[in-house]
Amino acid sequence: MIDTRVDDYKDLIAWKRAMELTKTAYLLARLLPREENYALADQIRRSSVSIPSNIAEGYGRTSPKEYAHFLSVARGSSYELETQIILCVDLGYIQEADTVKAIGLCKEVARILTRILQSLGNKQAIKAR
Repeated sequence: MIDTRVDDYKDLIAWKRAMELTKTAYLLARLLPREENYALADQIRRSSVSIPSNIAEGYGRTSPKEYAHFLSVARGSSYELETQIILCVDLGYIQEADTVKAIGLCKEVARILTRILQSLGNKQAIKAR
């Protein structure tokens, strides 16, 4: 029998995948040219950190509505990060092959968060992807 209890936000699969995504995004940001260090690279780092941070903050809130709000922000940040990574490829800063893991994790995290939000009854605000 598998124990699926969640005693802490660090037990959440969404948080674990988001942490993996953040580490991957930080590695990608290191590949950017030096002149992007305080622009696009910084934005990549900030949007990636926002994802697990909002999952954790939402977990710590006291109502399902607040939890859903923070999960929604995290979901939005996953799309923001994906867009920034695509832009890096389009600008020729990194190769598309270097982004496969990060893009896959962006999509996975967004799907997980969508399912959680749907289970919280936020169906009117979310389209399944």
